[in-house]
Amino acid sequence: MSKASEIVSVVADHVNPSKFREQHWEGSFEDYIDLVTQNPRIARNAFQRMYDMIMHFGCERYTSLRQEMIRYHFFSDPIDDGIDAIFGLDRPLMNLVDFFKSAAQQYGTERRILLLHGPVGSSKSTIARLLKKGVEYYSRLDEGALYTFSWNLPEENGKSEVYRCPMHEEPLKLIPKEARKAVLAKMNENATDDAPLRIDGALDPLCRKLFEDLLLKYDGDWGQVIKHVRVHRLVLSEKDRVGIGTFQPKDEKNQDSTELTGDINYRKIAEYGSDSDPRAFNFDGELNIANRGMVEFIEVLKLDVAFLYDLLGASQEHMVKPKKFAQTHIDEVIIGHTNEPEYKKLQSNELMEAFRDRTIKIDIPYNSRLSDEIKIYKKDFNKERIRGIHIAPHTIETAAMWAVLTRLEEPKKAGLTLMQKLKLYDGRSIPNFTEDSVRELRDESPREGMQGISPRYIQDKLSNALVSDQATQEQCINPFMVMNELEAGLAHHSLITDEELKGRYRELLATVREEYEDILKSEVQRAISADEDAIARLCSNYIENVRAYTQHEKVRNKYTGRDEEPDERLMRSIEEKIDIPESRKDDFRQEIMNYIGALSLDGKKFDYHTNVRLHKALELKLFEDQRDTIKLKNVVSGVVDEETQAKIDVVKQRLIKYFGYNETSATDVLNYVASIFARGDTKEEPKKQ
Repeated sequence: MSKASEIVSVVADHVNPSKFREQHWEGSFEDYIDLVTQNPRIARNAFQRMYDMIMHFGCERYTSLRQEMIRYHFFSDPIDDGIDAIFGLDRPLMNLVDFFKSAAQQYGTERRILLLHGPVGSSKSTIARLLKKGVEYYSRLDEGALYTFSWNLPEENGKSEVYRCPMHEEPLKLIPKEARKAVLAKMNENATDDAPLRIDGALDPLCRKLFEDLLLKYDGDWGQVIKHVRVHRLVLSEKDRVGIGTFQPKDEKNQDSTELTGDINYRKIAEYGSDSDPRAFNFDGELNIANRGMVEFIEVLKLDVAFLYDLLGASQEHMVKPKKFAQTHIDEVIIGHTNEPEYKKLQSNELMEAFRDRTIKIDIPYNSRLSDEIKIYKKDFNKERIRGIHIAPHTIETAAMWAVLTRLEEPKKAGLTLMQKLKLYDGRSIPNFTEDSVRELRDESPREGMQGISPRYIQDKLSNALVSDQATQEQCINPFMVMNELEAGLAHHSLITDEELKGRYRELLATVREEYEDILKSEVQRAISADEDAIARLCSNYIENVRAYTQHEKVRNKYTGRDEEPDERLMRSIEEKIDIPESRKDDFRQEIMNYIGALSLDGKKFDYHTNVRLHKALELKLFEDQRDTIKLKNVVSGVVDEETQAKIDVVKQRLIKYFGYNETSATDVLNYVASIFARGDTKEEPKKQ
């Protein structure tokens, strides 16, 4: 089989003809009534469909700070394998879904404009893009099927002309108003109590004219009229402008309200004789074509006031007013998004009170949780996408750390640093701080996340670092390279003109550098003390002495064969590494023995790996014992004997194997940490946080 034939075969495997036929189903009006009678959900409105689409992908409940939270899987973008995934905004997204749920149940929010409000780069556009993608995808599924209709009209020459409904109307609108109540009573026998079938509004001007012309032709016989109707499946598509609209503001000279509600087709006026004939009108404004789906208004508050007036009726009454025609019913979700400066202007404009009253604002802040911020960058900067250049461990973490710090307010609690606050928000434990403490911190800073550095800035600087000469030569980038880019970029940041604010951001970069140094020292310490056999021997020695101490016994010296008192100096040298005070040493030692005893009762053997605090203490003690034998400080001078070099190479290989470094970045880290020790840095142990 040729390569071309193979490709054709692969494409054929992924194109399902039967699914295509289902999505292009066509039938009579009676056929459609049968479908709706069997499944009334087919005739859902746009808000019900939007809510059902989100719930189609499922959700999970979890508890955070003693509050029940919901994570909706749809916002992880399962449709496109996470390309537009949103991280860390579960609370705002819960508010968003609550809006759709309320609107779906006709509680009033269906008559409001949804306004996503937040700083630049906070994923407002991404949320709107996801929703458009979601309703388009959902309309292709069996459970998301919806239908519209066309008119098949005979002409004098024996041929027929087909008029597709220009606004993709619900076919049930063809039922006359005087008969709807009785029809609904019959059809709602199979409907659920929470979503009864409804028929809202009248036909658009074109369908209304064709309908009335046929009624005149058949002397009011509605049964004859609907024989000219062909119902067909409707698949929403932003690219085809079917059920999904997008409107972007332009300069005032080029703005025209007909872009929202359609315009006269001057070429057809001569054919139909009047500019008020709906057949001579293009119902192709964004509000027209978005009927049955949703319309997105990009930077909605930058629109001319005349456009905003159009939105008042579109939201509250679900009506639009095309030129030369009566008000026309629409069924669509209207979503706008804006930044804070424009929203403040709206608040101060008394003339826009009606618009504010018809708006439900949902704040979309930046992330304030470090682990979620890291996910944003790892989506674009990972081994699969970045080939040929090694991203050293903590490179993305430090950039994300700085971004989050710029968004946090200084804590009011005495003794709590901004870095510690970041760690608390990220779910890490700090002595004397509980979940209630973290909730208090959040409550005292309600505007956190509404200002600070945008993820776009971080992404730009990561990109700069990746294409720099240094990265090209070394085929590696590290946190210091990225932090230098972040700092250099502040000088000409287009959105930051306040020199005092730039100074604060530079100070926060210094804070991140200090934290990164502590991380490096900790990793080198762990690499040096990663000799499992040595740790096991040290642990065994410690446990033997603790057992003897707690049972008031002596320890047999293996070399002299004599019984001696427990080695207090050894035990304290280990316990001090994890800040066990002299006054609490007895409690800690008894705690260790109780832990070993409990494991023994369960038939399990004690392993130092299972006790995090003891494991850490043993590693730090072993590092202290081995640091001088490795002579790490000598790396700086370049004078290293073969024995020491061999030990350093072992440490380097551990950094590569256990911590994700490559040869270049591991060497750089060892040299840097060695220079810290050579400076006589007193903070040789990581911060105990």
